[in-house]
Parts: sequence; C-alpha cells; structure tokens
Amino acid sequence: MMQKKAKFAIGSLLIVGAIGYLISTGINNTSQYFFTVDELMSQNVSYAGAGLKIKGNVVNGSIDRDPDNSLKMKFTIEDKKSNLNVVYEGITPDMFKDGQEVVVEGTLAQDGVFHANTLLTSCPSKYEAEKEAGKTHPGPLPNQEKNEGSNSKSTESLPKTTI
Repeated sequence: MMQKKAKFAIGSLLIVGAIGYLISTGINNTSQYFFTVDELMSQNVSYAGAGLKIKGNVVNGSIDRDPDNSLKMKFTIEDKKSNLNVVYEGITPDMFKDGQEVVVEGTLAQDGVFHANTLLTSCPSKYEAEKEAGKTHPGPLPNQEKNEGSNSKSTESLPKTTI
C-alpha cells in the first residue's frame, strides 16, 4: 500500500515539475521588454538580439522607402532627447506618418539599428477626447433618420409566449 502511494507521489511530482518547466520556458521565450526610446538609450545594459517593444514618435522627414521594394523602409523614432533608427519590412498601417506615435517590435542589432517585424500606430488623441465626452460614433448611425420617425413596435407591445 505504501509503495503505491510513493509511486503516485513521485509520478505527481514529475508531472507538476514538467508542467512548471514548460510554462517557465514558454514565458521566457515569448516575453519582450517594453521601453520608450529614451529609456532604452539610457540603459547601461546591451539588449542586442533580445525581443523588444519600443515606443516613440516618428521624426519628421525621416521616412525613407526603398524604391526597389515598396514594403521595405527606414525611419527614425524619438522620445524626449533620444533617437533610434528603425528598419521595417512589411505593410505599414494607414495612420503611419511623420510625427505619429508608434510602437515597434523586433530586435536591436549590435550597430544600434532596430530591426522591426511589427509596426503599430496609436489612435489619434481626437478619438480619445470624443470617447471621454461620451461620443461613441463619429456621426449618425446608418438608417437612423429613417427609424426616428417610424412607428415601430416596442418589445412591450409584442405578444408574449410561454413554453
């Protein structure tokens, strides 16, 4: 009887240990550091080759698209007094432009150039102000004018059925 309990306890510990190991290695492999450009540049630690997310504003006039490959471009992002050169290959978001706040995901090379594999833009502040003011839609809803004057039945006047 004690032998069965000991085998069960050892087996349970092995399973729990294996699950814990898989969780910890999965988190370590997919985790990324998140910095602003200024925070990254002020670090004394080299993050070359590590997965990073960097937030900054696109420097005006720095967007340089490759004439041979429309998906490849270089640009610079800034935050306060620091700049970071970024190379990105992929489809750019519609709102990507000079002065726009962006978040880039990728790796930092030894030469200090950031190689982004993801480029995200944030919503303009005008949408946030409208949301805070209670406005949830930029205009009237489709067919709203038609329905306002109609005499549609409310749910209270519909016949009730029991099952």
